[in-house]
Amino acid sequence: MGESHPLLGYFLNAAEGKFPPVDGGVTVLPALGNGLECSVAFTGHAVVATALGDTEVRAQEPDGFGESMAPGFLRHLAGPGGWIGCLDATLVGRGSGGPAQLEPLDGVDGHPRVQHAREVRSEVGVYGDRRGLVTLARGLAGRRELSIELHHPEEPGPGRGRSLITDALTLLPDGEPVFAAVSPGNARSLRAFLACGFTPIGSEVLLRPDRPRSGRPA
Repeated sequence: MGESHPLLGYFLNAAEGKFPPVDGGVTVLPALGNGLECSVAFTGHAVVATALGDTEVRAQEPDGFGESMAPGFLRHLAGPGGWIGCLDATLVGRGSGGPAQLEPLDGVDGHPRVQHAREVRSEVGVYGDRRGLVTLARGLAGRRELSIELHHPEEPGPGRGRSLITDALTLLPDGEPVFAAVSPGNARSLRAFLACGFTPIGSEVLLRPDRPRSGRPA
């Protein structure tokens, strides 16, 4: 997923406040590569990146008002045995420029957060300190993606997540868009990203379909 994809333009435009038309429509784009596909919802318009043909996608009657995230539609995209990721809120923030406040971490290849990042992203860098770790990578459609995990989230000390995100933004050039996919149910993480200036622009689900070479679900 290191190369850019047509979907990247939608994300970068949304970061600048330029969204697709609120028409209830669905735009169908090619699959992401590396066996991954996705459904992305903006306000009143959806974008689906899949190896399935336009006609087959539209036969499932997705729309830009929520049906592109319906369980039945996502299962059709993934096929009976395909993997469907979480429904995440799509957030965008901005790099703040150096000097960098976090150092690269070694010896964390077995960490679940790092393993997941390397399964669905490319150019994964891992940084952190005693508070937790940060992954910075090329993610969905080639966008820059940031994720964090506190080492001991149950410990007292409000603001540790926010401070870690703030320091992570120093790893990026000033003003560069960076995206985060956060489960709405993870309210603590969502509040932390919002407090650090991230803005919601839509929602997304990542999929790894299981279908034969014909493109039709198995």
